[in-house]
This record gives sequence, structure tokens and C-alpha cells, in this order.
Amino acid sequence: MKKKISQKILKYTTIFEPAEEGGYVVYVPALPGCVTEGDTLEEAVEMVKDAISGYITSLKKHHEPVPEEKGPSFMTTIDIPVQSPY
Repeated sequence: MKKKISQKILKYTTIFEPAEEGGYVVYVPALPGCVTEGDTLEEAVEMVKDAISGYITSLKKHHEPVPEEKGPSFMTTIDIPVQSPY
């Protein structure tokens, strides 16, 4: 009899920032050091999926716990007034 393999879907907040040279740099706050980049938004999305998968594979290989986000995250921009030096 075949053994059933169950699959769990993990969700991670990802932060896409425009890179100075073009494209995007992507960070995964819940996975320290998990950073990647892509020349286009579509490429950056694929690259971060691959980076997250590799990160989780490495954690499992080393018998370390896989972090899970506990609830919905959100990101916003905060305006901070700063006096100009001019």
C-alpha cells in the first residue's frame, strides 16, 4: 500500500524594493538572510519562491525548525518630516 504524502502550504511576507541598477531586491523577514533579486518583477517573484524553498530545505536538512508566520502581515509607508540642510 502506498503511503500518503501530505503537503502543507506556508505563507511568507516578502518585501520587494526597487534596485538602483534596475530590477528588484526581495527580502523575507521571517527567514533571516533570505534575500534575492530579479531583473523584472516576474523574475523576482520566481527567484524568491526558489530562495524560500532552498532555505526551508536547508533548515530541514540540518534538523532546524521551519519558521511560520502567525498572522497576516502588512507593510505601509510612514512620512517623517525632516528639515532640509538647504
